[in-house]
Amino acid sequence: MAEGDKGERRPIRVLLVDDHQVVRRGLRTFLEIQDDIEVVGEASDGDEGVAATEQLRPDVVLMDIKMPGTDGIEALRRLRELDNRARVLVVTSFTEQRTVVPALRAGAAGYVYKDIDPDALAGAIRSIHAGHVLLQPEVAGALLSQEDNNGGQGRGTSLTDREREVLGLIADGRSNREIARTLVLSEKTVKTHVSNILMKLDLADRTQAALWAVRHGIGA
Repeated sequence: MAEGDKGERRPIRVLLVDDHQVVRRGLRTFLEIQDDIEVVGEASDGDEGVAATEQLRPDVVLMDIKMPGTDGIEALRRLRELDNRARVLVVTSFTEQRTVVPALRAGAAGYVYKDIDPDALAGAIRSIHAGHVLLQPEVAGALLSQEDNNGGQGRGTSLTDREREVLGLIADGRSNREIARTLVLSEKTVKTHVSNILMKLDLADRTQAALWAVRHGIGA
């Protein structure tokens, strides 16, 4: 659960974005029986999803990829441009690798398939909300395969000990502020370390950095 204004625990607020009403209905029916999850709205395409996310300010958005009009990847890009703090979990039947990487680069915090076990989906929502990166094994395998093909195995040797510490905490889902507190550094210094890590590993964002770290036994 998320923290309320007075410190009380409140349910994780979830928005459903999918063009199939039957999918949204099924998701809502299951999620509404969870004590710590509250469905706050629905949207049927990317445009509606972005507008609803801005209006309702959910904690987590469940986003389909293939939708008419504005698709999930474009919606993710818009939310990132708006600096919306909602965590987005892609829930899709679209399994091609060419959609996985763009979705993660556009800002998705996780990527799972629609055949995921309902209880596992609820767990994924909680994990995403807690700040972790969540990928089904098949998705992680596709992404790691691409990384290995790009020569990612040897890049970690250029990291300093401090950068490896920061990378491990990124893999644990820590924010820059939390990393700064843990390592007794300023947030500005942490941001510099994160930038250096991404540059040295030739990665686009924190999601890829977290996955790289897990793949190479650093953190998480």
